[in-house]
Formats: sequence, C-alpha cells, structure tokens
Amino acid sequence: MIFEKSFIDGLVLVKPDVFEDPRGYFFESFNQKKYYEGGIDTKFVQDNISKSVKSTVRGLHYQIPPFAQGKLCSVVTGKVLDVAVDIRFGSPTYGKYFACELSEENKFQLWIPPGFAHGFSVLSEVAIFSYKCSEFYSKEYERAIIYNDPDINIDWRVENPIVSEKDLRATSFNRIEKDFVY
Repeated sequence: MIFEKSFIDGLVLVKPDVFEDPRGYFFESFNQKKYYEGGIDTKFVQDNISKSVKSTVRGLHYQIPPFAQGKLCSVVTGKVLDVAVDIRFGSPTYGKYFACELSEENKFQLWIPPGFAHGFSVLSEVAIFSYKCSEFYSKEYERAIIYNDPDINIDWRVENPIVSEKDLRATSFNRIEKDFVY
C-alpha cells in the first residue's frame, strides 16, 4: 500500500495493494493500523454512498467545527474527478485545489482532512462514490462553495454539468468564513 502526499499539506492519495487472480481481485479498503502508519490518524463514524450519472458535479462541500469532517473517498463503480480545495486560512496553498481521478479500475482513495472543501465530477456513464467520514453529518454546520467559482477555477472535465439546486446556491470562495486556520 502506498500513501502518496499531495503538494497540498494534509491530502494523501492512497494506492492499495490489489491481489488479482482468475476469480477477480481483493484489496483492503481500510486498515486502521496501516492508515495510521501512512499518516492518516483518524476514526471514522459514518460511511456514505452516492450514485451519480455522467457530468454530475457534486460540491464543493465541507462542515465547520465542531462538526468538521475528514473524508476517505473512493469509487466502487465508474470514474470521477475528485477535488479538494484548501480552505485553511493562512495556509501557503489557501484557495488552491488538488484533483485526481478515482475509479473502479485504479482503486485509489483520497484522504481529505478537515479544512478542505470537497467535490467531484462524474467522468463515466455512472459512478458509485463511497466515502468514510470522521464526523457525523450536521446540517447546521454544513457549508458549500459554488463549484464554478472563478477564484478557484476548477476544470471539472465535463460539459454541461448537472448540479443540484442546493449546490447552485452555494457561496463564492471569497465570502467564506475563516473557520479553519492553518
């Protein structure tokens, strides 16, 4: 198992050891001891799964303290562009984003600690997206940044994105509170 650090402090791309044979494949999708040794020191309290069609964009979501969430993201079926935006005020990468493909084929995972906004776009016909959360969902502490914010300028790699009404009402990056300090 490889734990690859991003250029943004805190983000970790996990590349599992996959064992294949004529029956199919096997890999550990989570092992607390190995993840701790790889720099991911957290406990998970909630797992979520979403199914989305091609060109869907979900995000950019985050929760503020005391319900700030870390997320361990993966794809069960299909392929997505997974995106994490640094919203830790004072960070040298504040407002920068990291994007990577997560897919059924590569089986990669992205660890996104608290202090990041998260979103993804669906690159395949359908994607089943799975993520483990370090804190419970809280509507009261949920926040969002508009997916097409010009200050962040994310290339979602989809034409005519399908976005929920709720996500279309999200705030701009330059209007978010300083809830996370680096």
